[in-house]
Amino acid sequence: MTETPGTASITTTETGGVAAIPGLLTGKVAVVTGGAQGLGLAMARSLVDSGAKVVLGDMNENSLATAVEELGGTESAAGIVCNVSSLENVEKLADAASRIFGGVDIWVNNAGITRDATIRKMTEQQFDDVISVHLRGTWNGLKVATGLMREQDRGGSIVNVSSISGKVGNLGQSNYSAAKAGIVGMTKAVAKEVAFKNIRINAIQPGFINTAMTQAMPQHAIDSKLADIPLGRPGEPEEVASVVLFLASGLSSYLTGTVTEISGGRHI
Repeated sequence: MTETPGTASITTTETGGVAAIPGLLTGKVAVVTGGAQGLGLAMARSLVDSGAKVVLGDMNENSLATAVEELGGTESAAGIVCNVSSLENVEKLADAASRIFGGVDIWVNNAGITRDATIRKMTEQQFDDVISVHLRGTWNGLKVATGLMREQDRGGSIVNVSSISGKVGNLGQSNYSAAKAGIVGMTKAVAKEVAFKNIRINAIQPGFINTAMTQAMPQHAIDSKLADIPLGRPGEPEEVASVVLFLASGLSSYLTGTVTEISGGRHI
């Protein structure tokens, strides 16, 4: 981490992305689904480092415990086992945030899975599983978060994690691409429904990001993807997290219903 010259309070990554702005989210409470590892944990870390209290929802109880510890312990974070495809589970996640930290100001619908196969080989179960977690899971999060934010009557920000594959489609991911495209439409529809209550809803579309999953790809596949990226490199999780931080904060107070591509220029 480095500090931007002249703005010592802003913590940046080696790539220049803003990782945190201490104090920006002081007094705010955030929920991040799929927050115990990967991109979700990077998002949660950026929110905590910027002053928010964060509740992580994830299926992996052990990963949740580790993540909470990494984020500073129970003073700043809590972990709740949550299957986002269950509305009841998502309601319990919101209840926990209200009980532990006093409400919800920021909600990030990030949880996801993959079940890749060509349409010839993909089973109905593989299709349904991905749609259930990504699309229904996001709908559950929107339903619960907007309901709670309306009751609190202090506005709020919701960030939905789509994917660049929702724009262009990925071979072997008809389920995932469909779900991620659906998230974009859902974002725009619900943003129109709740804007009058100062609840903002925006989506992000990450591209090729440097995660454990992409690092495990064969080198020829990595090289092929990099060749399509004008910036010539994969994105870092912190660079995705910095966009979430912007959308979660008052810095984006006049943005709602938008879709931000975080792809290094790929597919422009």
